[in-house]
Amino acid sequence: MPNFARSRDETIEILSIVPTQGPGGIFAPSCTAAIDLAVDEINSGTGILGREIQLTTIDGGREPYEVAAEVEAFLATGMVGAITGWHTSAVRRAVAEAVDARVPYLYATDHEGLADERPGVLLVGEHPDHQTVPAAAWMARELGVRRWAVIGNDYIWPHRTAHALRRSLPNPADIIVEQYVPLGTTDFGDFLADPALLLADAVLILMVGADTARFNRQFTAAGLPTVMPRLSPAVDENVLLSAGPSANANLYVASSFFIDNRTSEGRSRHARYRRHQGQFAPALTTFSNSTYEALHLLNTLADATGTLDVDSITATVGSGLALDGPATRRGFLGNQAVGPAHLAMANGVDFDIIDTL
Repeated sequence: MPNFARSRDETIEILSIVPTQGPGGIFAPSCTAAIDLAVDEINSGTGILGREIQLTTIDGGREPYEVAAEVEAFLATGMVGAITGWHTSAVRRAVAEAVDARVPYLYATDHEGLADERPGVLLVGEHPDHQTVPAAAWMARELGVRRWAVIGNDYIWPHRTAHALRRSLPNPADIIVEQYVPLGTTDFGDFLADPALLLADAVLILMVGADTARFNRQFTAAGLPTVMPRLSPAVDENVLLSAGPSANANLYVASSFFIDNRTSEGRSRHARYRRHQGQFAPALTTFSNSTYEALHLLNTLADATGTLDVDSITATVGSGLALDGPATRRGFLGNQAVGPAHLAMANGVDFDIIDTL
């Protein structure tokens, strides 16, 4: 039984923002199940600061201003202790403005590492310079990739990631095709029919969820995987399942959060997840694992600081704190958690990890 230092009526409300609609909606069941496991594990001990976690899930698949307005309403109750979740950077920027450093906000997916990030926002995912850029360099070194085509959703993270890739190339003109499409795009015919695409050596995919799965099916139907590898930092097992095994050939994925069943921790985490969620639970995936780790990271920071006060946590993070616990992140550089990034190749609807970046 939990051993809470205070009354069980005195809880900490944590908002989990995950998309339950739109192209990112395919991640919601996995993310929700994984963060529920983290809540149960933390509550089975002493909770966070001796208080039981109560989790409220907010739909992050709506327009950013709608998500921010709902977060603002919850914050007005004075009961919210922290925010986490998997959602787009466009949502993060709107929510961070609404939060205005009142509570810690652990963003559990890849980001742009912008200099004007609001205080209290802790970036648990990877900056493109630590993930996409070294993955592209690996493909140049190992596969001879020089020229790139880029397809992305039209918001801040894909634009900034493509900019990071261009900055890293010996010749910035080696991005020879670059197109951005709205979230929810279903037809990628214009991109696939562009004659310049055949001059590229590889495609960088910077889209969300179901959009990526649809693109991969259409890319495969066009007969391109055999001559042109794809790279994405935004693919998990749900995307592979949605696209289907035949659509995932020659697809490389860079991520900090692969679940590796070859390790004792990977096997143990899978086993705990299955015991907690049951045989027919959504898959524990690359992205859902990041939400699990973000909540444990919040608990570690609260234990080290003795509070959820944003200024105190920021000072603790800036002191060079070494992190412990089940998360793969082992410290912070500024407001960005740091840890290893890996490159994997899709194998049907699963991943084979092939290198550390």
